[in-house]
Amino acid sequence: MELLAAAFNAACAVDHDSSTSESDTRDSAAGHLPGSESSSTPGNGATPEEFPALADSPTTLTEALQMIHPIPADSWRNLIEQIGLLYQEYRDKSTLQEIETRRQQDAEIQGSADGCPSSEEAPEEDDREEEEEPASPPERKALPQICLLSNPHSRFNLWQDLPEIQSSGVLDILQPEEIRLQEAMFELITSEASYYKSLNLLVSHFMENERLKKILHPSEAHILFSNVLDVMAVSERFLLELERRMEENIVISDVCDIVYHYAADHFSVYITYVSNQTYQERTYKQLLQEKAAFRELIAQLELDPKCRGLPLSSFLILPFQRITRLKLLVQNILKRVEERSEREGTALDAHKELELVVKACNEGVRKMSRTEQMISIQKKMEFKIKSVPIISHSRWLLKQGELQQMSGPKTSRTLRTKKLFREIYLFLFNDLLVICRQIPGDKYQVFDSAPRGLLRVEELEDQGQTLANVFILRLLENSDDREATYMLKASSQSEMKRWMTSLAPNRRTKFVSFTSRLLDCPQVQCVHPYVAQQPDELTLELADILNILDKTEDGWIFGERLHDQERGWFPSNMTEEILNPKIRSQNLKECFRVHKMDDPQRSQNKDRRKLGSRNRQ
Repeated sequence: MELLAAAFNAACAVDHDSSTSESDTRDSAAGHLPGSESSSTPGNGATPEEFPALADSPTTLTEALQMIHPIPADSWRNLIEQIGLLYQEYRDKSTLQEIETRRQQDAEIQGSADGCPSSEEAPEEDDREEEEEPASPPERKALPQICLLSNPHSRFNLWQDLPEIQSSGVLDILQPEEIRLQEAMFELITSEASYYKSLNLLVSHFMENERLKKILHPSEAHILFSNVLDVMAVSERFLLELERRMEENIVISDVCDIVYHYAADHFSVYITYVSNQTYQERTYKQLLQEKAAFRELIAQLELDPKCRGLPLSSFLILPFQRITRLKLLVQNILKRVEERSEREGTALDAHKELELVVKACNEGVRKMSRTEQMISIQKKMEFKIKSVPIISHSRWLLKQGELQQMSGPKTSRTLRTKKLFREIYLFLFNDLLVICRQIPGDKYQVFDSAPRGLLRVEELEDQGQTLANVFILRLLENSDDREATYMLKASSQSEMKRWMTSLAPNRRTKFVSFTSRLLDCPQVQCVHPYVAQQPDELTLELADILNILDKTEDGWIFGERLHDQERGWFPSNMTEEILNPKIRSQNLKECFRVHKMDDPQRSQNKDRRKLGSRNRQ
């Protein structure tokens, strides 16, 4: 984490020269959001210069807020009920808006790079034109999301669009940064309402359908819907507490304390549900294939206007999508709270608890699928050497596939002879490499193995078509306790690099990750969702931001996702590069702030302070 701090400081330096202009743009943009009718509301872009009393008297804001009345319970409940979007629609449109915001920002920087004068050289008239641009700085990337609730069934866009907010005069009092924070907290509340609405539809429209109950065996229904009733009950109680907080005052004091409480004490129901995902998906596919009555009824239910054309599968995956999205919503709040404030501490605590829940969910899914996979692999192996136990609770598959083993000296003129290429099959686990040859009967004969920590790889320089995509694999200590070397040929450049990255994960790549002291790493954002097809690939969600660690000429990127530091390969056409260095810098700073609680040095210093305090006592 010291490396994160170094990158953070460097990012601050990169962004220092433009901090003033960015702040001006943010203040201007706070009241000019896409699709927001309140963009002309007086006070949205209020500054200390316009309201000197705010800067001079800290009691002005407090006294003013005390005069604001809470939102009546009936008014708030009507507001929630009028949310017309199902959570799937809410989530997709929200992330698409986030992507579009970054595109506008990149277009703005590209225009400057093509010859437009800088803010320091441009005339005042040009400056005014730039301020009217719809693009916004990175800190506002979550701000426009609530406006996507605007639809024929919903009468509001943003927190600041609420009639109670506009009539209260609070927009003339709050600073733009506080307004952005209010929007972030408001989004967490309204998105939970949309999520609960979708869960309720899953239960009432699908799960409790009388015809479906007759078709499904109780065990099938249990696997298909799992403990969704428990999940919905927790969501309902969670939403009610968020509603009560909103009813206390139209200026929301905090929501992360409620999130922390539920993440720590109640969100274990998500772990149970998500851990069942492997069996749920399998059962759903089997029912569609084997039970015509089930298939026909589900198709009929999906056509109901209530479902908005969404399939049952999109409802079944809701809990996993929500718990991961909730973590990102807390991140957006954390980026906007004042540093070293009580609200920052609460947001950090909530984020940490949510990370533990999400991690447990992921581990639950992986554990189910990994156990079955390891049993299947064990059955297919026949050992020509001393047998190695494959099944282990701490072992999982990272990559498997076929490569060409080359023999003979590198300078041999007979390299083009096909006899010098022999097919071998590799199973790479997190702690072990097993080298096999495929034999009849879908079996694999194992002839060598080595601990993963004793593997080294080396890419050959370009030596013509014959040696294209060839690399050297060294086993420092193989199954015979000797060093062994294999010259291996992959089918493509991307396949070669993917094998090299998996076999030796700590080797230097073309680009260096954020956690490896790079001051400005190339970044991309996901514009098309991607589901991993291989263990070494990374599943991408819309608007994910990733550092590029390596890439190939045939269209693959090895990246590191900023919000959870997960790494993997994905097709480059699923993403767009972030060209604006200010946005990249801001992304790094936000990443550092969100994960600074994970800093071991910070924890050690905190422990030392506690110990010193005890000693003094």
